[in-house]
Amino acid sequence: MTKSAEQNAHTTPMLDRRDERVKHAEGVGGSIRAFLDRVRSGDLGALPVVVGLVIIWTVFQSLNPVFLAPNNLVNLLFDCSTVGVIALGIVCILIVGEIDLSVGSVSGFASALLGVMWVNQGWPVAAAILAALVFGALIGALYAVLFNRFGMPSFVATLAGLLSVLGLQLYLLGSTGSINLPYGSPLVEFGQLLVMPDPVSYALAALPGIVMFVLGYRTAARRRAAGLSAQPMSSLLLRSLVITVILEFIVYYLNLDRGIPWMFGLFVGLVVAMNYALTRTKWGRQMLAVGGNREAARRAGINVRFIYTTAFMLCSGLAAAGGILSAARLASASQQAGTGDVNLNAIAAAVIGGTSLFGGRGSAYSALLGIIVIQSIASGLTLLDLSSSLRYMITGAVLAIAVIVDSLARRSRASHGRA
Repeated sequence: MTKSAEQNAHTTPMLDRRDERVKHAEGVGGSIRAFLDRVRSGDLGALPVVVGLVIIWTVFQSLNPVFLAPNNLVNLLFDCSTVGVIALGIVCILIVGEIDLSVGSVSGFASALLGVMWVNQGWPVAAAILAALVFGALIGALYAVLFNRFGMPSFVATLAGLLSVLGLQLYLLGSTGSINLPYGSPLVEFGQLLVMPDPVSYALAALPGIVMFVLGYRTAARRRAAGLSAQPMSSLLLRSLVITVILEFIVYYLNLDRGIPWMFGLFVGLVVAMNYALTRTKWGRQMLAVGGNREAARRAGINVRFIYTTAFMLCSGLAAAGGILSAARLASASQQAGTGDVNLNAIAAAVIGGTSLFGGRGSAYSALLGIIVIQSIASGLTLLDLSSSLRYMITGAVLAIAVIVDSLARRSRASHGRA
């Protein structure tokens, strides 16, 4: 670029800022004002669930000082991992505007299949895990065929799957009803004991801030090269530093006890990978497009059937992964695995975390935030020695509030032209 071109680049307004009637964020203060404008227009993001989580933690901590103790938080992270992985699959299916009611049964069947193949049949544990994951994905492929080829609503197809897969689970376990997994095996230790070494946890905590800064810097450089405005480096650096400081403090606090469980690290890794796929790949953009308007996506040349197939397969495959982690956590595969409130907690976690029931909007981080909310309620009530009936009522109330907030935010976005 010549000297005169450089001078023109500094003096001429960017292509997307030549209209003086449009407000543009400048500096850190401008970024804060832009964020407040988005909130007022209904683009809430994760704000409601973060505020709700702060309120829940404040209430339980005031009632029982043990709630935010490092030991209790480490146990909470162990418990979040199993249902959280299932909720991550629910996020995928909700984004395309469908539902899967069989994830609990699929997770229970996957744990039963793992126990039968590994303990009873003598398969290597890796082969048994792979078989359970493949079978889970095949169940999702069957749902996709019923949906794409025969037009069967996902509600009906997965409800039938719930009953059928539960029957398969009971048949596999037979009269014994449960299979104990070998204590001391790497899988069981992974689900119950293994935590990250301190240096590893601190290094991983610094990684999100670094990645955010690098990706933001590259995006800003490309926008400036195209003659467009870009996020100020001061704002980007501040956000990265704040996130890094918060995560490092969390790791330090948890390391006062046992530290970060590897199982929770696996869950967070899956969340990060899914977030990247949804936000920075062609497939992810197509998922959101199909969920927003199926017919418009089809006319735009998107293979809608393929998108639905991948969503159903991911949902069932992640449900199977959650069942395997649950078996590792409990060191057993039983007829009760995947039953009870597993189904509802997984769906509730995705919705409470911010994924819209109307399709087209959602984030992988919804599963992470939502399951932390649900497990925080369960942990707090357990410490207070209160009835589990309260847990169901409070979780139901939180779920209802989340849906109401999503519906109101959707109307606000429509009225402000952001829908």
